[in-house]
Amino acid sequence: MIHDNFAFHKTPEVKAWLERRPRFKLHFTPTSASWLNPVERFLAEIT
Repeated sequence: MIHDNFAFHKTPEVKAWLERRPRFKLHFTPTSASWLNPVERFLAEIT
């Protein structure tokens, strides 16, 4: 799964969830890489 660096994605609950599902791996986008996030691109267009 690809995630931004939001703090929630690194909580103990998320880590425990991932430990129970070893086939899932988290990959984090670089800091200040909003162009990789489709929601950020959408919000940029409407603002």
